[in-house]
Amino acid sequence: MAEKKMPHPHHEEHLCYLQNIGFIQSNLEEYKNLVRNPGYVCNNCGRAAAQEKNLCKPEKL
Repeated sequence: MAEKKMPHPHHEEHLCYLQNIGFIQSNLEEYKNLVRNPGYVCNNCGRAAAQEKNLCKPEKL
């Protein structure tokens, strides 16, 4: 089976990717830490995160 390519570097750290792989269901407490006290919003999907590294197109709140 072919290896899946990420759309851009470090995408595996982004909230949209984590949601797609079921991370929230299996790691809810860790996910809460990523979104607690958000300082950034994704200009692509609208998710909010504490750190810009967890979003595809972060914009400071």
